[in-house]
Amino acid sequence: MRKWTLALMAVIWAGTTGAAPTETVVLQAANMTCPTCSITIEKALEKVPGVADTAVDTKAGTVTVTFDSERTSASDIARAITEAGFLAKARTNGG
Repeated sequence: MRKWTLALMAVIWAGTTGAAPTETVVLQAANMTCPTCSITIEKALEKVPGVADTAVDTKAGTVTVTFDSERTSASDIARAITEAGFLAKARTNGG
């Protein structure tokens, strides 16, 4: 029983220490006019390795992306959105 407990603890510990570093970026995306635009952007971001979560707000013209910073970057994400037809750039602080 003790070996089983130690093994379980080792697995849990390894899982928490090996977590990928995540970042969140908010990008302004131009030309978003309808719900189909958000689908196009989401599909483009599905192809970017490391993207974990995406939230598109067509009214605000923003795309919020949570990603693994060891696998991709904010500039790679902006490039994918731009290549999908929506000029994207990271929002500056406060804006």
